[in-house]
Formats: sequence, structure tokens, C-alpha cells
Amino acid sequence: MNATGIRIEGVRKRYGSGDTAVDALKDINMVVSPGEVVGLVGPSGSGKSTLLKCLGAVIEPTAGRMTVGDTIIYDNEWKIKDLRALRRDKIGFIFQAPYLIPFLDVTDNVALLPMLAGQSNSIARKMSLELLEALDVAHRARAMPAQLSGGEQQRVSIARALVNRPPVILADEPTAPLDGVRALAVIRILNQLAQQYQTAIIVVTHDEKIIPTFKRIYHIRDGVTQEEVGEGRHF
Repeated sequence: MNATGIRIEGVRKRYGSGDTAVDALKDINMVVSPGEVVGLVGPSGSGKSTLLKCLGAVIEPTAGRMTVGDTIIYDNEWKIKDLRALRRDKIGFIFQAPYLIPFLDVTDNVALLPMLAGQSNSIARKMSLELLEALDVAHRARAMPAQLSGGEQQRVSIARALVNRPPVILADEPTAPLDGVRALAVIRILNQLAQQYQTAIIVVTHDEKIIPTFKRIYHIRDGVTQEEVGEGRHF
């Protein structure tokens, strides 16, 4: 179990220089413990997507410090040489659209990531099937993505994000395309799996249906974070 989860300290991101410089992130501070699901909200253009891209090692911050699990990944410069391996092994991504590979069945969509990490086909498929079972979609293991409902596709994408047991999952509007019942089901699953695997999860959302479920919420306003105690409503 990782003692840290996610720690972001004084992260800034500036685009451009001189008179044309824009500060997308000015002073971002967040802590998410292992086993915790935290909401990240804010108006369009407030920096939510920029923050996720920085934490996900997709773009480089301008300054600050970021810790993922037990590893400092950025401290005013990248501390990890292989950012692709970092994203593969330490960070799981869940998007608004599932982005499943259309010509692979459900099992192989999930098994692909551990195979890319060096696992054998048999072990990777076993890992895949265990998660599909936990997410109640094992009965669709041989189905192709086009044969799945929207809710089933999102569950498969959650399995894919968890399959390498990353200490961190970044979920960007994961419930946006779902109705209320399915949206709450996704959040229930994320909370259960966060506790089971001691994963720290950040959920970026505008979805009013799920915001009351978070025990803690970070708001981004003008590139700065403010923490708020959430309702933590049962669902």
C-alpha cells in the first residue's frame, strides 16, 4: 500500500512568455489519500484539464512538485526519465468516452496494458478476467465493444484503468454520457475499488448527480485550488 497516493504542491503552468504569457495554473495544492475518491470541479477554462495533463505526465508544469504513490515524479523538473512507463505503471486514466479498441474483445482490451508491460498473455488475460468479474461484466468477456451498452463500456474502461494496479487513477468526466442510475453506479464502483486496491482517485466533473457523493472536493478558480468538505452522501 502506498502511504501518499497523490500530493501536489505549488504546481504552476504558464503558456507563452512576456506580455502574451497566460498562467493556466497559479498555485495548485492537493492531497488525495490511498483509498480516497476526490472530486475536482470548476468552470470551463479554470485549469482542470491542464492539471490532469500535468499530473498524468502528458504536459510539463512550469514549477512545483508532484508525488504519485511513493515516487516524486516532478520537482521543478521531471524526476522520471521514462514518462511513458510512468503513465503505464503508475497512473490509470478514465475518460468521458471509453476509447475501447474496436477490433479487440473485452478481455483483450483490458489485458493489452499488462501485456505491454511485459506480462505473458495468459497472466494478462487472467488479470483482465478478475477485474471484469469484480465489475460485473465478466459475462461480456468475449463481446466486442460495439456489442456493449454505454454503461458496460465504461465498466470495461474502469477495468483497463485498474488492471496494472496503479496507485493513482485520473477520471475526466467519467459519468458525462450516462444517466443518473448508471452515473451513480460508476461512482459506487470507483469508491469500492479505491478502497479495495488502496488507489487514490481524482474525478473531474460537472455532473451535479455525483457531486454530493464526494467527501472532499477541490475547486479550481483562477488557477488556484480551494478545498471543501463534501456531503459524502450515500448512494
